[in-house]
Amino acid sequence: MLKTLARQRDKAELVARLRMLRPESVRRWGRMSVHQMVCHLCDGFRMGTGEKPVRRVAGPVRGTMIKWIALYAPAPWPAGFRTTAELDQERLGTSPTDFAADVAQLEALLELVTENPRSFEWQMHPLFGRMSEAAWLRWGYLHVDHHLRQFGA
Repeated sequence: MLKTLARQRDKAELVARLRMLRPESVRRWGRMSVHQMVCHLCDGFRMGTGEKPVRRVAGPVRGTMIKWIALYAPAPWPAGFRTTAELDQERLGTSPTDFAADVAQLEALLELVTENPRSFEWQMHPLFGRMSEAAWLRWGYLHVDHHLRQFGA
């Protein structure tokens, strides 16, 4: 069964793993610090809700086939993909402030995107385009899981 934020137990698993992170957690790959990663995940959910506008990614590697592979292929996301400038904490992403407050903000965003009824409209994903609520909630689970694995959580 595919994990998704639509399922309470899958969301609870991510929250428990998120709470294992510490400011000194060391990355296994990539450039972000653990604190930057928390802010990156917050920005990802802000992108989905429309709070943080993000430009569409130009180029041939986007769309339905890539979206299907990313969301439904039975393999974890690989390391090494660059994010958009708006979600990159070294470029236009939200700067880290207080670690505990930023983790609490991420937990609040997880609640926001899973509330029923929803108080926002899902926006276009910069790479995958228009996505259903089910696809956004699958993406949200995978995105958080990917970055928690980056820090061994």
